[in-house]
Amino acid sequence: MIRQTLLSLLVATAAGGVLVLAPPGQGKPAAPLTAGVAWPQAQRGNVPALLADGSAYTPAWFLDARTSIGTALTRDGAYLRLLIRRPDGSLRQLRRLPTRANPSFSAVTADGGVVAWAEGDGDLRPQLWAAGLRDRRAPRRVTADMGEARFYQSEFDLVIAGGRVRWVAAGRYGTTEVRSIALTGGAVESTSEPGTWQLSAWPWLVDGVTSGSGATTLKNLVTGQRQAVPGDPRAVTNCGPRWCRAVSLTEDGALIRLIRPDGTGRREVAAGSVETIVADVGVLDRLELYAETGGNADYSGNVRLMAYDIAGKRTVQISPDAANVTYRGGMLWWSTGTQDLFLRHSLDLRTLR
Repeated sequence: MIRQTLLSLLVATAAGGVLVLAPPGQGKPAAPLTAGVAWPQAQRGNVPALLADGSAYTPAWFLDARTSIGTALTRDGAYLRLLIRRPDGSLRQLRRLPTRANPSFSAVTADGGVVAWAEGDGDLRPQLWAAGLRDRRAPRRVTADMGEARFYQSEFDLVIAGGRVRWVAAGRYGTTEVRSIALTGGAVESTSEPGTWQLSAWPWLVDGVTSGSGATTLKNLVTGQRQAVPGDPRAVTNCGPRWCRAVSLTEDGALIRLIRPDGTGRREVAAGSVETIVADVGVLDRLELYAETGGNADYSGNVRLMAYDIAGKRTVQISPDAANVTYRGGMLWWSTGTQDLFLRHSLDLRTLR
């Protein structure tokens, strides 16, 4: 998203710093808890970078810590496949598209035994497809009428709610179309909102997608309620219905804070050589995910993957050396190693105790 790109550029060009430490006289603070200590019962998994046929595999959604939906080329490179990869390494092919048409699977979501995805060829508008997770029936095209669909690398790019798949598209004259269709197919329903919006946790929209300062308003699509969110001219703000994240530059790097949309509950998450790592704010209304940079990270390109436990008001280190961090639907995954030799790891945040 544009505001995240602006933030990344600002943080990258700011003077390097260190994480804010304890008050003078107290010495070095205790190291943060590791995820294994903080959440010993959480479900975890490892996902090899290659399939059995040697094809590189990229997860797009996890059903659980060891079962994922992702993409891989065929061994001859002729097709891009959308696959379900099971813990035993077996595969179910959902779709495959010829690579000569420059294909993509730009958004994936799953809920209630159904997986839905947007797929496209080249510059053509994407189509919406769906398949059952518990049957072997062939996938079905739900609609070819997705409009000028917009996806923001968020878990809410496609939302399944109330038996419908929902997404946003660019409308005419600076508007946003909120589109939806029944999973069984039929006509696409569309409403128009002035400005540029993205979906958040259903039934909420949040604005500020193209604004340098970020979000200013949340809107409930069911009740029509509008909620102005706290603004800070010195920060980039992103919001969901429960939490807003404000990120500003400091002399030491950056400051990440959380605040509720009504202005209460303000707290500092992290400061110094830190940056946001995923698009979604306060995931599962429990954690704010971020990265610590600097030190060895400046040489390896990897980061220390961290989580701020909102209720517990504590910091947890998930990985000391992470790359390619992604969050969708309660699942967090990342890789360790080098660009040429790496292993993906998954953590089911829904199973934290």
